[in-house]
Amino acid sequence: MNNVAVSNPPSSPWADDAMVQAEVARVAREQLAPNAYRIDHEGYYPTDIMADLGQAGAFATHLDQHGSRFGLALSSMQEISRHCGSTGFMTWCHDVCGLYMEQSGNPALLERLQGHAAGQTFGGTALSNPMKALTGIEKMALKAKKVPGGYRVSGTLPWVSHIGPGQYCGAIAAVDRDDGSRSHEVMFLLDIDDRVPLRPCPEFSGMEGTSTWSVPLDDYFVSEDQIIADPARPFIQRIRGAFILLQVGIAAGVIQGSIDSIRAVENQLGHVNQYLHNRPDELQAEFDEVAKRAARLAETSFDGSKDYLLDVLELRAHGSELSLKASQSALLHQGARGYLMNSAPQRRIREAHFVAIVTPAIKHLRWEMDKLMREEVPA
Repeated sequence: MNNVAVSNPPSSPWADDAMVQAEVARVAREQLAPNAYRIDHEGYYPTDIMADLGQAGAFATHLDQHGSRFGLALSSMQEISRHCGSTGFMTWCHDVCGLYMEQSGNPALLERLQGHAAGQTFGGTALSNPMKALTGIEKMALKAKKVPGGYRVSGTLPWVSHIGPGQYCGAIAAVDRDDGSRSHEVMFLLDIDDRVPLRPCPEFSGMEGTSTWSVPLDDYFVSEDQIIADPARPFIQRIRGAFILLQVGIAAGVIQGSIDSIRAVENQLGHVNQYLHNRPDELQAEFDEVAKRAARLAETSFDGSKDYLLDVLELRAHGSELSLKASQSALLHQGARGYLMNSAPQRRIREAHFVAIVTPAIKHLRWEMDKLMREEVPA
């Protein structure tokens, strides 16, 4: 996922791919790595470090105004996740929120995009429920009613990450007719202001520093300045390939970090680790193939074809499965030292499980692939 060549806009402050990669890697190595345990286990929400990652260009390069360099965005996310999967996940949340804002075409949201891309403001994505609801897995959590100047929205989103007071996230609400039938859905930027209480979620087994909350809304007014897409479905159809593809960057970092942990003990334990399955060179070869496929798909991230989406879904599922395999192998290779609560292999076990269950989870990906493959091609 490295060094994807594209033509960069000369005005971009992050026009040099190699410089972005080097700066993101430096911040990840020097600031994230020493704090990974605090972020995963102790609930430290690292917006200060993320601000530095934003200045390095980690959150901007996939945007059209910065060259639509999805390959570089994936490389940045991989390097971040290699040192801290929680922050890699929040990078994805931040990246897709920027994607919503830019692709909305709404001048009010485009005005806010510069600060977002630079890590001066922070925003996530509340699309876990809508993505499942739109495919029929569960019901839409938010309901909207059209009113003069916008919408009134009520309902509760159970899990929303990378948000806090003064921040924001992309959200979707169902718009019903007077008779209760569904009219359409509206997508909007939900500003976390004094109208929006944040309720704590139950304690997770890891990823505690992702600032994940339950968000109840009671007659929340959405103005036209906050509208991302109305109706939402055509917009989601257009961006969902990019939305899912970007998540491969999280998996990539967890996989590469796991391989790093295996190699770190080769000098001391290689004589006995040789009897384990999933050795580092074998895992690296499999991962390199995943990375090549991701780089290829990143060249056409808004391809709306069925075949492209199937390729993205399959790659995302493969990334989840390889994350699980590589992280378990890293713990087995490290032995007792990898079983320590503050060890990197122990943390990556939890990160890999998160990669496998975060929307779209492996089961959701397989559901979508099966549905797509069953669709008949119209005559």
